[in-house]
Amino acid sequence: MRTVVFDIETANWMSETGSGDPSDLTIAVVGIHDSETNQYSCFLENELPQLWPILERTDMLVGYNSDYFDIPLLNKYYPGDLKRIKSLDLLQEIYSSLGRRLKLDSVAAGTLGEGKSGDGSLSLKWWKQGEVEKVKMYCQKDVELTKRVFDYALQKGSLKYKDLGTTREIKLDTSKWLVAGAKPMTFTLGL
Repeated sequence: MRTVVFDIETANWMSETGSGDPSDLTIAVVGIHDSETNQYSCFLENELPQLWPILERTDMLVGYNSDYFDIPLLNKYYPGDLKRIKSLDLLQEIYSSLGRRLKLDSVAAGTLGEGKSGDGSLSLKWWKQGEVEKVKMYCQKDVELTKRVFDYALQKGSLKYKDLGTTREIKLDTSKWLVAGAKPMTFTLGL
């Protein structure tokens, strides 16, 4: 099953748009890991047409807070409907099991023993200063962490997180994660 783990960094934030809707934001960078090639890639906003054929041939999108944030924002740019691709939102899986939301940093620290390299506000600052390569590297690091958390959950059926200095475990039902879902799309391929 081909999976694409992905994350988005934005060129602005909701306080600048006057809206709470993620699709009102502007994409700076989309980072991905493609299981078919086992490679990481980054796409700037103007390079998104290069991303569409990859997404159209994937069986599942994997992200962190992706059903609420990343997919609606990316869908604004896509000529079809990305919601037709099966998605796995790790944050939603955690919420369904634990009953509360956790930051990726807490889950990565508990599960992998390492945290994020920064936060979204730092990425936004770099973007506004024209430090595009730093934003790409930050985005790719988030994709790497998300992929490793996803792989760990598949292998162990659980994740860990840091809670007031204590490491706790969350049991997850991963049995249906890699079951085929919706068919890959062909909106931009001309097929």
